[in-house]
Amino acid sequence: MCRLVAYLGEPIYLDAVVCAPRHSLVRQALRAEEARTVTNGDGFGVGWYGERAEPGVYREVMPAWSDENLLALCSTVRSRLFFAHVRAATGGGIARHNCHPFRHGKWLFMHNGQIGGYAGVRRALEAQLPDALFAVRRGATDSELLFLLALARIEAGQPPESAMHAVLEHTQALMDQLGIAEPLRFAAALSDGEQLLAFRFSSDDRPPTLYVGGSPQGSIVASEPLDAHPEQWQAVPANTWVRMDRAGATLQS
Repeated sequence: MCRLVAYLGEPIYLDAVVCAPRHSLVRQALRAEEARTVTNGDGFGVGWYGERAEPGVYREVMPAWSDENLLALCSTVRSRLFFAHVRAATGGGIARHNCHPFRHGKWLFMHNGQIGGYAGVRRALEAQLPDALFAVRRGATDSELLFLLALARIEAGQPPESAMHAVLEHTQALMDQLGIAEPLRFAAALSDGEQLLAFRFSSDDRPPTLYVGGSPQGSIVASEPLDAHPEQWQAVPANTWVRMDRAGATLQS
């Protein structure tokens, strides 16, 4: 399983969340505490919103702890809203275009989890993509596909949270129809540069971990608490989601 973290609030340097904390995302890449896969060394990525409408993205296939460019970037870039992700590949191969976060226009997305039996359902899901979004698909992961399926619904007029829930429901229904018994597990973050939505879902009783925390500067959603005070982090209940905006974080059911 992968590990992720996202921040929204007053502009801060990325390293305040990604690198500096006692249990930062870079440290989780080497030794996660709440994941079946302890090491997440199959690539990483950061995405951040700046002065332009579209976010910047930096992704690489090497382990996060060994990339000096990542440390340099995080120590010099400030942002009010940013994503970071370290990957433990469950499918799609180790390649830059399979690393998170994924970007399309103003949207950023990253994911921890998997579509069970993905090989058996992939073709049917890809057939649901409009031609324009199918053409921008670069990788082979289920994560990117879920993102583009949600964007298709958003572009058709659905609110982003409804679009994501509809994609998960449709994916699960298709898996059931095809007799796929492996679970659909999904912890993810989605943003348009103004608000940040985080989701925790599973078709079984083992959803990926997801927590909400904060600081005087803003709100954080993360796969694992970043510091030595886990009691200050709230676990997101299974099959719920979080809306984060300038007013703070709000749990939704």
